[in-house]
Amino acid sequence: METSTTGFIVESLTRAIVEHRLLPGTKLAEQKLADHFGVSRTLVRQALFQLSQNRLIRLEPARGAFVATPSVEEARQVFAVRRMLEAEMVRAFMAQKTPAKIRALKAHIAAEQKAMEREDVGQRTELLADFHVRIAELMGNEVLAQLLGELLSRCALITLMYQSTTAAAHSHEEHEAIVAALAGSDTAAAVLLMQQHLDNVEAGLTFDRDLPTNDLSMALSAIAP
Repeated sequence: METSTTGFIVESLTRAIVEHRLLPGTKLAEQKLADHFGVSRTLVRQALFQLSQNRLIRLEPARGAFVATPSVEEARQVFAVRRMLEAEMVRAFMAQKTPAKIRALKAHIAAEQKAMEREDVGQRTELLADFHVRIAELMGNEVLAQLLGELLSRCALITLMYQSTTAAAHSHEEHEAIVAALAGSDTAAAVLLMQQHLDNVEAGLTFDRDLPTNDLSMALSAIAP
């Protein structure tokens, strides 16, 4: 029971970070989290430790836990790793693609479009990130899916800190183009489009922005205990 409760806290806080409800630099007060989730501070501490292992938060002696604030260098390194991983992922997906897998990706694209039409920022943000994980999942590669999920969580912090304008519509259009290339069996085009997509996201980052701030209570209000 304790493990599952800790897992729920980890998942809930990760989602709040990915959906930009918990902003970089936000202090994660143990007692406030314990009261919200109705658990002991020990369980909260375990969850915060797991999140620190994923680089989503930082633990500071005598100060507590804070949502991580990725440096410019870390941001560049994360995108460098994503380019290496996802280019090969596209090639591997193409080697084992089926009509059913292409239909699944097109269904995901349709869900992105609906979230954008509803102006559902949280769902849109989650779906745009999950597109990349979905490719790995359709390949049946759980290790790659988990690794990408962790990288994309870190990217959520990076884009929140450094993205100068919302690029959701542009990302959605680029996802559509990638799926069209996959469906058309054009491996070279699909790999190039994925690389260009990641290049465009990184190019849209402005590294001299002021750090956003937020209040923990406000973020937790959207999380069911």
